[in-house]
Amino acid sequence: MKFGNKERMEKWRVQSPEEPGFHKVIVPEACECQEAHIFRLNLLKDESYKLESGNLEIHPVLLKGEASLSEHEVLNQDMVRYDSFYIPAKNSIKITAKEDCIFYIAGARYEGIGEPSFRRWDPTLPIGDIHQIHGSGAGEREVMFTLAPQDSASRLIAGLTWSREGTWTSWPPHQHEKDLEEVYCYFDIPAPKFGFHISYLKSGEVDEIVTHTVHSGTMVQAPCGYHPTVASPGSKNAYFWVLAAFTPTSRRYDLAVEDPAFKNK
Repeated sequence: MKFGNKERMEKWRVQSPEEPGFHKVIVPEACECQEAHIFRLNLLKDESYKLESGNLEIHPVLLKGEASLSEHEVLNQDMVRYDSFYIPAKNSIKITAKEDCIFYIAGARYEGIGEPSFRRWDPTLPIGDIHQIHGSGAGEREVMFTLAPQDSASRLIAGLTWSREGTWTSWPPHQHEKDLEEVYCYFDIPAPKFGFHISYLKSGEVDEIVTHTVHSGTMVQAPCGYHPTVASPGSKNAYFWVLAAFTPTSRRYDLAVEDPAFKNK
């Protein structure tokens, strides 16, 4: 069945489950994205889960609570909020919740590039390779890479972004559809706070925009097209963004194409 563009884009929004356990949220067999995999793991205090990567590279970030990692050759340590780690294919690791926990987990096909690694959240990092400020004015936002381009991985790049209060992120609108898919996974926007995630396919075609209301737990695909976001007044948009490259050679952060209709405006 062939869908119109708006109907197609309306299907890109998913509300991830809050029930305890491991959940497949965005996977190729059920979604338009074919390279990006997104999972959510909700663990109650003192519960454990054995995370197995299978044929994927896996990159979890802890967005709520504290946890410990064990039963892995390299990664056996405690995690606090915003800490993250990476494991390649054919790895397993035990995660035990010290408090009620929420993990957002990115995955992509493993191509033999990538070794187990851990990134400790450090908001005091100077502006540089990991901690960055993007945009300016109403489009300024703070970015912290959790899996940076210079980190060893096959297809994934990922990070956390926070808007300023009531401002835009990913502005000017951009796309990277020839090289990478992206998913935005929102957190720390409890109701009644909300933001908007905007999708459109062709430069300047704002009459064809689809607007998704987003809050904590919302995940929106960007398999193609432009995708800016904006926070409501009194709110900040916060999201874990995941880029999944079509090939290891296109695993780059500098391939975004700004909408020329808005460039330098």
